[in-house]
Amino acid sequence: MSITVNGLDELKKLAGSDLGTSEWIEITQDRINTFADATGDHQWIHVDPEKAAAGPFGAPIAHGYLTLSLFIPLFTELLDVQGVTTKVNYGLNKVRFPSPVKVGSRIRLVGKLAEVEEVPGGVQIAVEGTIEIEGGSKPAAVLQSVKRFYA
Repeated sequence: MSITVNGLDELKKLAGSDLGTSEWIEITQDRINTFADATGDHQWIHVDPEKAAAGPFGAPIAHGYLTLSLFIPLFTELLDVQGVTTKVNYGLNKVRFPSPVKVGSRIRLVGKLAEVEEVPGGVQIAVEGTIEIEGGSKPAAVLQSVKRFYA
């Protein structure tokens, strides 16, 4: 369930709030292959199911940066900021990939709005995100994403 805010003042009031949990999405071999084609990263651990089955994880795994890129659509399920003119992914303060995501796994995002600060013409937020793997003991990714919203 998404939290919707209208404008920067409402966004500021959410500082420190839990944003909830996104829906699960499946990591398919097709998604991994498409990402490999887009980035030119065709390492066998990602795109060769037969060889990867005999590798260290017993199956192909998603690229860490594929998992990270899915933060964006998962985050949009958690927070919808209306009444602004521009939304910008400003950067990342930290990212770690504690556990690989095997093909066929499902992941979701748990988010918290850690910080909200004013910047010229807008507001910058820091979102603490944990991308969980269904049934996994460790998360796929732990990160802090920085976003800016301009009025």
